[in-house]
Parts: sequence; structure tokens; C-alpha cells
Amino acid sequence: MRRIPAAVAALGLTALALVGCAPGGSAAAACDRTTSDASSLALVDVTGEQGQPAATTTAPVYVTKTAFTDLAEGSGTPITTSAQDVQVGIAVLNGATGQTVLAAPTTVVSVATLDDTFTGVADMLQCARPGSRTVGAIPASDLPAEVVSQIGIDEDQSAVVVLDLNTVFLAAANGTPQYVDGSGIPTVVLAPDGTPGIVVPDAAPPADLVVKTLKKGDGAVIDADSRPRVHYTGVLWETGEVFDSSWQNGSPQTFSLDGVVDGFAQAIEGQTVGSQVLVVIPPELGYGDEDSGTIPGGSTLVFVIDILGIDDITTEQPAPTQ
Repeated sequence: MRRIPAAVAALGLTALALVGCAPGGSAAAACDRTTSDASSLALVDVTGEQGQPAATTTAPVYVTKTAFTDLAEGSGTPITTSAQDVQVGIAVLNGATGQTVLAAPTTVVSVATLDDTFTGVADMLQCARPGSRTVGAIPASDLPAEVVSQIGIDEDQSAVVVLDLNTVFLAAANGTPQYVDGSGIPTVVLAPDGTPGIVVPDAAPPADLVVKTLKKGDGAVIDADSRPRVHYTGVLWETGEVFDSSWQNGSPQTFSLDGVVDGFAQAIEGQTVGSQVLVVIPPELGYGDEDSGTIPGGSTLVFVIDILGIDDITTEQPAPTQ
């Protein structure tokens, strides 16, 4: 198997936009899957369990434009934007020789990252749903020069790509907005992409944990053993300053509930995927009286948390602290 560059092995880090479907519950429901088949794809024989695809070719595979077809259709949350993360298994072949140049078991990656490395994958995954298996071919003319070189194809040849989609995470909470009662709690303002802004009132913080469901999702319930994948922003009540934000850091995070402060865990346990939660955490359920990085001792913490899905594969990431 050929060695491939780190950018390909890591599947890149650049964001591009999908066209056709917009994020949101109604858009997801109406997302129509359209493929672009080619006769040469019949030359690809795909095997392996879901999430661990393997492929061989019976003859050289050539296309003049990206083509793809579904070998299995999925169900559930569709891909509507390249901002979404997915759990996907991938196999890439030299279409001319049939040699496998990349075989990656299921891992979490953004659609944008995949498309940055293998241009056209975003089109292949548009409106695809978990459980799908897609085989496609991409002409060398559409691929980055570095990738063409590493795959070992000429400018008139093609790469074969097989994608097994295991999980599709939301780009942002898409649940139904809820009526929020109570005064003296922070106000949340959302940017068009879902990024939250938090306005803390000019008042003393509440003494007890406050949890408000801003949007109610209809997905799976988060229990004590779940490892939710979330987007979050955390600010200090005392100053309103952001001390940590996955939106600013550029990627959602996966946590186990025993890996975050008690108030954060209590706020999301029992919530559903697709929900957005506002939580005000008193010091005793946060970091107590000791300083933690940029968080002074005795701080009241405010988080807005978007629950994007449940991650059963990714290694746990550092808890939101600083």
C-alpha cells in the first residue's frame, strides 16, 4: 500500500460548503438524495462489514466527471451541510490499477475535511444518511495535485472512493424552540450558523444550578453512560467573558459525563439529541474555590450547549475548562 501524506491520512482541515440542502429540521426532512451513476462503477466490487469497506476492481475505472451510486441506503439524520461531522469508513483505490491506497476504519471527521482532500466527496454525501454505503469515482483533474501524486494516477485517470456512513452529527441544535420562564438569567442570541452569544444580566448569580432547555430535540436521550458530541460556549458570569468555546476552537467535542464538571453533566443528562441547553453553574458544581486556568476560583459559569449526537467511537477529548 502506498504511503500517503499526512494531510490525506488526517483527511485535511479546510471548510467548504455543500449546496442543495440547508441545515435545520425541515430541510433535513425534505433532503432528497440524488446520485450520479456511471457504467464504470459496475467494475468495482465492494466488500467488508459496514464501517470497514474494502474494494477491488475487475478492470480499470475511468470517469470524466465525478460519479457515484449507493450500494446501501441509510436512514435517520441526513447530511445537509459540510459543517457536519460524520463517522465514516473509507477506502480509496487507484482506478487504473485497482490498488488500495487508503483504507480507514470508521472515524469522526467533518464533511468539509473529506472534501478538502478528495474533492467531490461532499457531493457524494449530500443528503446521505447513517447506514449508507456509497461507491464513487473522481477524475484526477478534480483532485488536488498532491493527492493525485500519492494515489499514483495520471491526469487522465481516476480514483475510486468507497464511503460507509455510520453516524451523522448535527451541525447545530435543531430542536423546537421552547418557552423559557424566569427572570435574571442570561440571554442567548444565535448567529445564522447557530453560534451562540451570551448576555449575562447585571445581577448577582443564582445560588443554585439553573438548567433551561432552549430547544427540544427529538433524538436519543443522553444517559449517564453516553458520550455526547456537543458544541458549547462557556462564559464567566462575573465578567461575561468567554473562557472556552468549541465554536471558536473550530470543532465540536466529545465528552463522557464523568469527564466534565458536575453542573455540566447534570445539565445534559436526560436531554435529547438536537436540544440546546442553557446552564448556570454555581462554583460548588464547577471548579470550586480554586483557580482553573483562566477561570478564577469561586466563578459562576454559564454554558450554552448544543447536543449534536452520541459518539460511540471517538477518543474522549479534554473537558471545557479554559
